Amino acid sequence: MPESEADTITPAPPVKRPASLEETGLHGSNIVYPGQNVGHGEGLLSGGGVPQRNFVLLSLVGMAYAVLNSWTAMAASLSIALPSGGPTAVIWGIVPSFIGNLCMAASLAEICCVYPTNGGQYHWSAILAPPKWAPAISWVCGWFATAGWIALVATAGSLAGGLITGAIALAHPDYEIHRWLIFVIYIAYMLYAAALNIWGLKLLPIVNKTAIFWSLTGAVVIIIVCLATASPNFQSGDFVFRTYINESGWNDGVAWILGLLQSSFGLTGYDAVSHMVEEMPNPHVNAPRVMILAVCIGAASSFVFLICLLFSIQNVDLVNTSAAGALLESMYQATGSKAGAICLQVFPIAAMAFTAQALMCASSRMSYSFARDHGLPFSRFFSIMHKNGVPIPAVLLNTVCVVIFGCIYLGSSTALNAILSSSVVFLNVSYSIPIALVLIRGRKVLYPEGSSKPAWTLGPILGPIANVVGIVFTIFTTVFFLFPPDLPVSGSNMNYAVVVFGIITIISVITWIVDGRKNFIGPRDLHVLLDLAKAGQAEQVELRLAQENGKNM
Repeated sequence: MPESEADTITPAPPVKRPASLEETGLHGSNIVYPGQNVGHGEGLLSGGGVPQRNFVLLSLVGMAYAVLNSWTAMAASLSIALPSGGPTAVIWGIVPSFIGNLCMAASLAEICCVYPTNGGQYHWSAILAPPKWAPAISWVCGWFATAGWIALVATAGSLAGGLITGAIALAHPDYEIHRWLIFVIYIAYMLYAAALNIWGLKLLPIVNKTAIFWSLTGAVVIIIVCLATASPNFQSGDFVFRTYINESGWNDGVAWILGLLQSSFGLTGYDAVSHMVEEMPNPHVNAPRVMILAVCIGAASSFVFLICLLFSIQNVDLVNTSAAGALLESMYQATGSKAGAICLQVFPIAAMAFTAQALMCASSRMSYSFARDHGLPFSRFFSIMHKNGVPIPAVLLNTVCVVIFGCIYLGSSTALNAILSSSVVFLNVSYSIPIALVLIRGRKVLYPEGSSKPAWTLGPILGPIANVVGIVFTIFTTVFFLFPPDLPVSGSNMNYAVVVFGIITIISVITWIVDGRKNFIGPRDLHVLLDLAKAGQAEQVELRLAQENGKNM
């Protein structure tokens, strides 16, 4: 019977087993093959846990969208772009951010299609790099990816803290909002995310499916309510599409580039599904598809939402300075009702709860995978997989690191900027490493000798173009996103992302010298990981055959 394209099971490309370890580029690697016992902290079954394939395509799309949660992330971080470029940065900043992130997502998706492993970019770096440098390059990529995901987890609680305290400030104008209150809310979100990931694994696919419907419903409701109540007192098209505002102290060009942080942040984190390939069916098709789809949905929904929101604003200066926050103040100006605006605020507040658990889920898998390959201190402990399929030590590691990271709130007035900058910079650097390896070494490294054509490819022309655009975007934004958001710079308003960047770089170098160069060799069980991915495809084929046989009986 005919099948739709979405339901077609595409065979995974065969992976050639090397005749020797020299061919893997992982010299001295403790490669583990199917059926072979593995030691504690090594291989797929560390600690006795077995990865469960709980995530089908819809739940994966929901997870990816919950991770990006683009319209909520961009709306909640309006305070980043409005003073640094104004409406032009808010609206038109999405365009270069979308192009740059889409090129990187497509480049990584192409690699993931051939090598669907849950280590993601640091696994791919080890596979694609020259044998001599593979461990060191993979190590650096792994550290930046792990740090980037921990910072990204922190953004959910950070934005939620601002949204909730903003509602308090609007309802009670005389109440003074202290930084410690944002910090408390931040911790509460992180503890909730950790608890759900530890004890609610079976609920996560349902939560992820709910997340995408909640988020898109919230966007539609807010758009309709704001436009209906603001009518006919809309801002002009000239204001929405051409107005430039610069209150940063930087020159106009630098200020506009700094405003790109808002849209870049809203479109990052698309590699989340690559860290879940052991828990999904048909990963070599589903993971790449979801990575690209998440960026496209995020950019489109954010573009429409922000245009409608800006048309509803009555006083942009008040939006920039309101204690209620830019998003809530915008909705208040549109509706003219504090109660109505706060009710609308419930949508992004709850959306951040969905985002927090999705980020914790992906981040803990990233940390677990890196520890399994001996990339972290105390890797033996952090690579334990509980029998219920949850890497509990990795979840706890992420929770502790996120809480420590959040202490920036206690001493900095620009903590949100530092946390957002750290997540974008670290992840973009980790994305660019395997992409650069493909570009430098040639596309032949994507296709193992004797392998068939992969299920999806960018091709010999579009591929290098996407690679170059993605890398240029990363270099450009990495430099500027480490700048302080305002001038003059003081201890309280500096961008602490540059400090965090320096600390992570120093720690990764020191740990490499002390331990990594002796014990780290990249993915220790690469063939098991790839076989596990193909097993997910086989399960899909068996399920399809069973369904077809049932219909024919």
